Amino acid sequence: MSRDQSTYRPETLTASRPLLWIAALLSVVMMAPVAWLVGLSIKNNRELMLGTESVFRLPYTLVNYVNILHSSQAFGWFFNSMIVAIGQTIGVLVLSSLAGYAFARLEFPLRRTIFVIVLFGLAVPEQAVIIARHQMFNWFGLHNSHLGLMLPGMSSAFGVFLMTQFFRAIPKEIDEAALLDNASQWRIFWKIMLPLTLPAQATLGIFTFLHAWNDYWWPLISATKKEMYTLTIGIASSQTNFAQSEGLGFLSAQAVFASLPVLIVYIFFQRHIVTAVSGGAVK
Repeated sequence: MSRDQSTYRPETLTASRPLLWIAALLSVVMMAPVAWLVGLSIKNNRELMLGTESVFRLPYTLVNYVNILHSSQAFGWFFNSMIVAIGQTIGVLVLSSLAGYAFARLEFPLRRTIFVIVLFGLAVPEQAVIIARHQMFNWFGLHNSHLGLMLPGMSSAFGVFLMTQFFRAIPKEIDEAALLDNASQWRIFWKIMLPLTLPAQATLGIFTFLHAWNDYWWPLISATKKEMYTLTIGIASSQTNFAQSEGLGFLSAQAVFASLPVLIVYIFFQRHIVTAVSGGAVK
């Protein structure tokens, strides 16, 4: 019997069966709120006004999603969220990649000191600098603008740290071979190093997109005009002011509608997350 065959024994599978049942139970518990939200979104609002237990019985309808298609506000908020999330993600990837390469591969004065200062950003909560940030953006007239919503999230200490560690994991022999071929530092970064960090960039991009898409704190402060609301602020304002008139089903459909981009992004890039976590970026 080979080593591989002896590894998978019946008693091993029997011992792990309780863990599988526990994992399945936890998955059901975690998915229950999502299933409840989807169920509310496909129910008639008049039925839900009588009682939310009607979600467990027929009939179901897609009228709430049809109403979203006729709602210019929801699409405007969706458009704002998409611009902010994509712009912030691109900004973080560009700045973090450049900074990470500089800290990991280049020699310049006070490199270690500056890197430590950047890491201090991980320990400073956003709420601690919110007043100063609000005043700065007010002076420059950046409130109620897409740029004003994007800029704070582009300074990612975590992104710089992640990319620095990833660049450090790449063997230096690659740089030396490229230098022997008279390649410039920019060409080494752009043509050689950057493609090797795609798993880390995909992971950082997903985390940044999720954070920007779900961000509530800064858009609540910076976006005071309704046309500049992101989806998180728009849906929250609907729940506060129009829950009775719009209906619980319509609000649930808006929440499902707001979650779709996050789900799509994760489905397309999940394999890069697995590669980055397993450390398989550099062979």
